[in-house]
Amino acid sequence: MSPTRAPVPPPPARTARQLREATSSARRRHRPDADLNPLRQGLRLERVPDPCSFVLFGATGDLAHRKVIPAIYQLWRTNLLPAEFSIVAVARRPYTDEAFGAEVRASVEANSRVQPVDEAAWAELAKRITYQQLDFGDDAGFDRLSERLDALDAERGTAGNRLFYLATQPSQVTEIVRQLGRVGLDHEMRGSGWRRVVVEKPFGRDYESARRLNHEVAKVFRESQVYRIDHYLGKETVRNLLVFRFGNGIFEPVWNRSYVDHVQITVAESLGVESRGAFYEETGASRDILQNHLLQLMTLVAMEPPSSFHADALRDQKLQVLRAIATPDVEHVRHDVVRGQYGSGWAQGAAAPGYREEPEVDPESETETYVAGRFTIEDWRWSGVPFYLRAGKRLPERTTEIAIQFKEVPLPLFRESTGDPAPNVLAMRIQPDEGIMLRFAAKVPGLGLDVRTVNMDFDYGTSFSVDSPDAYETLILDALLGDASLFTRADEVEAAWAVVTPIIEGWAAMPAPRFPNYAAGTWGPEAADELMERDGRRWRRI
Repeated sequence: MSPTRAPVPPPPARTARQLREATSSARRRHRPDADLNPLRQGLRLERVPDPCSFVLFGATGDLAHRKVIPAIYQLWRTNLLPAEFSIVAVARRPYTDEAFGAEVRASVEANSRVQPVDEAAWAELAKRITYQQLDFGDDAGFDRLSERLDALDAERGTAGNRLFYLATQPSQVTEIVRQLGRVGLDHEMRGSGWRRVVVEKPFGRDYESARRLNHEVAKVFRESQVYRIDHYLGKETVRNLLVFRFGNGIFEPVWNRSYVDHVQITVAESLGVESRGAFYEETGASRDILQNHLLQLMTLVAMEPPSSFHADALRDQKLQVLRAIATPDVEHVRHDVVRGQYGSGWAQGAAAPGYREEPEVDPESETETYVAGRFTIEDWRWSGVPFYLRAGKRLPERTTEIAIQFKEVPLPLFRESTGDPAPNVLAMRIQPDEGIMLRFAAKVPGLGLDVRTVNMDFDYGTSFSVDSPDAYETLILDALLGDASLFTRADEVEAAWAVVTPIIEGWAAMPAPRFPNYAAGTWGPEAADELMERDGRRWRRI
């Protein structure tokens, strides 16, 4: 008989910090990004980034407090950041480390998607946050910043890796980038670590300004170091669109002009401009939404299958779509593009002011808060298929949706049973309730032949019973990992502006509509409905 073995005690539970340190150690022993299998390149697995310093410019601003810092906290809480991690918060206001830490703690409590705040996780992260007051035009201040980052490398083991996140006004980007180059914080020499810069939208105001900005950034950083962020590309359903298209064999064969009648993409916001009147006067819906969010969604719907999920393979295909969009001329702008501005009305059960009554808005403003247009892609897959894009503020709901409407059947065999049969629709909801809906015809149970339209609905929340990460969590982690798949490249930005700039210039050359031309709480101006009706179509009721 074999001798009885003493039971082996279970290993002791490890703290979150020990888990991070163990993961960091394992990562140093085997780096997933060294995998040479081309099928794996570009497919981000959940792994911990290299030790690094996260330098947040504009750290006292609204974006940093509402989005960036809460996203970093969530990544830390879920053990997706290395133990050797530090945040250097940079802004013009005078703060001590303690005062700034208390302020961002309140922001995390107000804006974190998971409540209540994990006090132990926050305490560990707070130890890694330091604040540096800095005027972006101050040479001596950037010299001190460089010295501080070198000191953090020695104190906290951040290994010379730095991510510079520019959560600032667009006008400040060029100066910050110039200063980073002046003190050598862009340099990537052997053994000195990687250096990356994240730039928020809007990237330029038109085609020429975007080209100039790209040129100025390229004087300091290589394109591979630059991450132009569009948070829509980090949303779960947007990312799932690639899997839906290229991971399933049944949809791609009908994803073309032979089967698709038209495509509708909607980005609707129920809020007005709130306290961002001055910003919106400078941008409008065309610069704020059309140039980036809407056109990026359009490229993901229309792109050809990439050869891999490597960043440049994806972005090459998106670029081809942007370059194939028929460039709007004056006649196209006049007949196929609609602009609107909301007036007073009712929104979410309360009286809402008109745009011209909002703070910091010109009482005679001609800035558009709504844009809708009909666009075509001149390639073999999509020639003749219209893409209808619309975005607006003070609409009835906050929702973003991509709807693919298929052509009607060639012979309506069941017209007597259905009346006028509804065509098949595939709708991808991007926010707020992420999911996918497929509409098709089915027979009603019974002895007769009664055919009705039904919906097959997939919802992320109920199907997976897990919270989707915030888009900023996804994108910040990808930037730290060096995965640029969901970030826009310089030529992409310029190609998108090449579509939108003629629209802006066309509007400048013609009289503005009689603003306001839609009431708050409605779906936009009547001209947008007429745009669809001329083609025998109508906007989806969302």
